[in-house]
Amino acid sequence: MLSRKRKLFYYKLFSLFSVVRGYNILIIVIAQYLAARYILAPKIGFTQIVLDRNLLALILASAVAIAAGYIINNFYDAEKDLINRPRKSMLDRLVSQRTKIAAYFTLNFISVAIASFVSINAIVFFSAYIFGIWFYSHKMKKIPLLGNLTSAMLAITPFFAVFIYYRNLSSVIFVHAAFLFLLILIREFIKDLENIKGDLAQDYKTIPIIYGEKVSKGFITSFTTIAILVTIFLISQYDTGYMRFYFYGSILLLIYSIIVLYRASSKSQYLLLHNILKFIIVAGVFSIPLLNIDVILDKITNVL
Repeated sequence: MLSRKRKLFYYKLFSLFSVVRGYNILIIVIAQYLAARYILAPKIGFTQIVLDRNLLALILASAVAIAAGYIINNFYDAEKDLINRPRKSMLDRLVSQRTKIAAYFTLNFISVAIASFVSINAIVFFSAYIFGIWFYSHKMKKIPLLGNLTSAMLAITPFFAVFIYYRNLSSVIFVHAAFLFLLILIREFIKDLENIKGDLAQDYKTIPIIYGEKVSKGFITSFTTIAILVTIFLISQYDTGYMRFYFYGSILLLIYSIIVLYRASSKSQYLLLHNILKFIIVAGVFSIPLLNIDVILDKITNVL
């Protein structure tokens, strides 16, 4: 039997994992490695990529900075989350605000320290990224539209560290990045509808609060339409291999999301839309190897 003190320690550890959203960070790390292997440096073997110390440092620095970002975001949103996510909020509160702030500064220091093993440019990049996350959480979040755009941009910023490292800035990469950016942005708009009660109570100036749900749904529809057009462009202009089936599925889900959106009026319905967008994003990460499935099949054949 675990002692009460030991149980409390494990609860707090789990609470901290919840605050930093460890599952999201794991997905981002996997996405960075898969993007490096199949999009940015397709001619380099996976073993060589995994053993690249500089790439590892960049990905670790990203992961730690993102964890710190979730902590400061949770710190500023504590009261709002108590209304919007009462169960998760109660779990998060097992760790004191003072401990969260201490962890925030510690993680930021670790992130920059790891980046220092790569280059001065990496230090500048992650220092700017850390400042950007803080400025968004402190100021930008409460500004309608601009806050949404900033949040989506910060979400894809860690990938640019890997893009720059491989010096591969071809057009197809920017189209992929635009697709991901739009998915995240649409999810941010949906979250505003989902969290309208807490935002209203804490005086957050989101689009549905200022202009109403109808205008907010119009924004979501517009950006979803743009995402569909970008997807069609990506399929028609670039070789996406078997990943094209993922993009076909994404188009269908995005169209379905628009239909659900105009019937939605409750938090549970907006949560469904949120989860659809999250599924598209996560499925996209694990579909990246389909861009070059022939290489994988050849390796499997050689092993057999």
